[in-house]
Amino acid sequence: MEAGSTSDKLSAPKKVGSPRPRRARDSLNRELILEAAIAIAERDGLDGLTFPALGRELDAHATAMYRHFRDKDELILEMIDQLRARSYGGTLHPSDDWRQDLRHQAHRIREHYLRYAVFAQQMSPRSTSRYTEITNTEFALSALCRAGLNDDQVLLHLRLFGNFVRAMSSLEAAVSTLDPELRAKDRVDWQMAMERLDPTANPSLARLGGRMLRYDDPRVFDLGLEAIIAEIERVGAANAAVDDET
Repeated sequence: MEAGSTSDKLSAPKKVGSPRPRRARDSLNRELILEAAIAIAERDGLDGLTFPALGRELDAHATAMYRHFRDKDELILEMIDQLRARSYGGTLHPSDDWRQDLRHQAHRIREHYLRYAVFAQQMSPRSTSRYTEITNTEFALSALCRAGLNDDQVLLHLRLFGNFVRAMSSLEAAVSTLDPELRAKDRVDWQMAMERLDPTANPSLARLGGRMLRYDDPRVFDLGLEAIIAEIERVGAANAAVDDET
C-alpha cells in the first residue's frame, strides 16, 4: 500500500482538543459564586441552579462550591438576600409619615419581583434571616408601631402587609413571564366564553365579564395596599380613642 493512501488517513488517530482548564483551586470566593448563581437563575430559573451548573459556569469542579456554601439552599437564601439588596437596599429610610413608608416599601418590593420575574414565585415564600430581610422587617415594624397599633396588632398587620405585597407581586411577575401569544389566547377564549353565556343564569357576569381587568393591572395592587393602610389607620385611631377615655 502506498504511503499517504486513503486507508492510512482513515486509520490515523484523531487529535483531541486540549481539555478546558479548570479554575485555580483558591480563586473562587462567595462573591464570584453568587454572581454566577444569579446569572444561572436569571437564565434558567432556580431549578437550573445546581452546583454542577455552577461548576460549568465558573470552570471549576462542582465540589468546590461546598467550600463556600453548605448546600444549594444556603446558596439560594444568600442569593435572594443579595438580590433584595440590589433592588432596594439602602432606599428604606423612616419618615414622619408611616403611611408613605409602607407605600414606598410595598412598591420597591413589587418592582423587585417584577425585575426577577423568572423565579419570583420561588423567592416569595422564603425567609432568608439575613441582613436585608432583617432591615426590611425592622422598617415595616417601625411604621406599624408609629401607626398606633399594639404589639399583637403590629404582628398581625405586618403579616397581612407582607403576605399581600409578596403574593400580589409574585402573581404579577408570573403573568409577565407568560408567552404573549398565550396571554392573547386566554383573553380571546374568555371573551368568547362571555359571548356564549346565558344572561338569565349569569346576569352579572354577562353584563361585566367582557370588561374584566387583567391579573396584573397595577390599580389592583394599589387598591389593596390602600385598603390595608386604611385598616391600619382605623385600628390605630381606635386604640387612641380608648387611651383618651382612660
